[in-house]
Amino acid sequence: MPWDDRRREEVPKMVKLQSLDPNTPMFAQFKEKTGPIVLANTFFVPKERTEAFLTLFRRQAEFMKAQPGFVSLQMHKGTADSQLLMNVAVWESTEALATAFGSPEFQRMAAEFPDDIVSYPHIFEQIDV
Repeated sequence: MPWDDRRREEVPKMVKLQSLDPNTPMFAQFKEKTGPIVLANTFFVPKERTEAFLTLFRRQAEFMKAQPGFVSLQMHKGTADSQLLMNVAVWESTEALATAFGSPEFQRMAAEFPDDIVSYPHIFEQIDV
């Protein structure tokens, strides 16, 4: 079943997903066929879990890097004593990201993350300024 056809309740227990924009949650954004896109995903990670989180994230990132449509990925850490990490990933299209995100292997890895980590994902398009 394509990821964008799944209901939110079917997402396995994993990182808590929260919407930055309540009017356009990431699952709704998967339905918008566009590209290239940027996934900006900010994570709140308790300090005592940072190293374990990064270990799991690196393994997940290796999987994503091998998926069709993947372009690039960077992880950033908040300054000072921040407990925030931000992943910025570029994909050729929302469809490519949704397919990778909905794959059983990615979902198995996502389920390994503790549920006290909160994720704020949002998909963006580049605009001219």
